[in-house]
Amino acid sequence: MNDNTFELWTNVPGMCEETPTITAYVPKNKTRDCAVLCFAGGAYNGRAAHEDEEYARFFNDHGITAFTVVYRVNPHRFPAPLQDARRAVQWVRHHAAQYGIDKDKIAVIGSSAGGHLTALLSTYFGDIDCGEPDEIGKEDFIPNAQILCYPVIRLLGRMAHVGSGEMLLGDKVARMAEDVEPDRIVSDRTPPAFIWHTMTDEAVPVAGSVQYAGSLHAHGVSVELHVFPDGPHGMGLCVDGRGTEKERAHNHQWTEQVLNWLEYIGF
Repeated sequence: MNDNTFELWTNVPGMCEETPTITAYVPKNKTRDCAVLCFAGGAYNGRAAHEDEEYARFFNDHGITAFTVVYRVNPHRFPAPLQDARRAVQWVRHHAAQYGIDKDKIAVIGSSAGGHLTALLSTYFGDIDCGEPDEIGKEDFIPNAQILCYPVIRLLGRMAHVGSGEMLLGDKVARMAEDVEPDRIVSDRTPPAFIWHTMTDEAVPVAGSVQYAGSLHAHGVSVELHVFPDGPHGMGLCVDGRGTEKERAHNHQWTEQVLNWLEYIGF
C-alpha cells in the first residue's frame, strides 16, 4: 500500500475477504475543485486496471483530482460493493479540504459492471448496513454527478449482462434483480448523468444505456448520451488495442466530451 492509498473502513461491515481501499491521484497542476471517483468494471468478479487507474491519470492530466476504489467483488455479494462505493464518496467528502475539493462537486465514473455500481450509487437510497457510526459516515453518500461508460444496467432479460447479476446477487438474482436495476429506481435525488456506449457492444447491450437515459429524462434528471456506431465492449479511454484503429480514433471523442460536460454542469 503506497502513501496515497487508504483503507476505507476501520471495521468493514459484513463479509470481508479483501480490504476495500481508496487511492488518491493528485494532479501536478490542479485547475478544478471537483473530484472524480473511479469504479472499474469486471462483472463484479474482478476490476479492470484500464478502467480505473488510467481514468484517474487522464483526469489528473486535465487538472482534476481523482480517486480509484478497490470495492469488494465475488465472492462478496450485494450490498458489499454498494457499501464500499457509498463509503468512498463519504471518505472524499470528509477529506475534501485536504485535497482542495468542493464537497458539492463529487463525480463518480464507472465502466461495465463498475457502471452499474456507479448508477446504483446514484439511484439506490435504501438503508444498508454501514458499520459502526463514525465521522466519515456522517457525510452524504449521494454523488453530484455520474459518468457511465458502456454500463451494465439490467441484470436479467434481453438487455442484461447476466454474469454481473449472478456475481452481485448470487442465488438471489431472480428475486432481487429488479430492486437493483438503476433504470427502475431513478428518483428526483438522482444526479445528472453522462453516458457513452457503442451500438455493436457484444457483451453489454446498448439498449440498457438508452433505457436508463430515458428513465433519467422521465424523472427530470439531466442526461447526456453518446452512442457510437462501432466498437467492442471495454474500450476504456479508446487508446489501446481494443477495437480497430478507426474505432478508437472516433470513440476517443468521449474523453473530450466528458470534460466539456463537467464544465457544462459547473464542475
